[in-house]
Amino acid sequence: VQLVESGGGLVQAGGSLRLSCAASGVSLKNYAIGWFRQAPGKEREGVSCISLSDGSTFNADFVKGRFTHSYDDAKNTVYLQMNSLKIEDTAVYYCAVQYDPYGEATLDQREYDLWGQGAQVTVSS
Repeated sequence: VQLVESGGGLVQAGGSLRLSCAASGVSLKNYAIGWFRQAPGKEREGVSCISLSDGSTFNADFVKGRFTHSYDDAKNTVYLQMNSLKIEDTAVYYCAVQYDPYGEATLDQREYDLWGQGAQVTVSS
């Protein structure tokens, strides 16, 4: 089982980026996908998660409706669309998964079993 992230990059403040998290070796349908980020000198923090079993989501307060999820069943890939990006969103973003058939996932990092390699997101002024 492997997670591969893509889609990071450099964007101006106010712009948008879409991160992808592709899974191989397991169907994501009964899993929750969490997104986390780590800025230089800071601890890794939770951003947003989605439980694909029921579509429920959970967002950190700083997201404030700017980020949304989508899922491509055929590609077994979850996307995080990030809009209205701010300079303080600059970080390495990680996706992670946990088995979650009942839609109970939160942003507790200890619950997640498998992690992607990370994608750099840089927001400039």
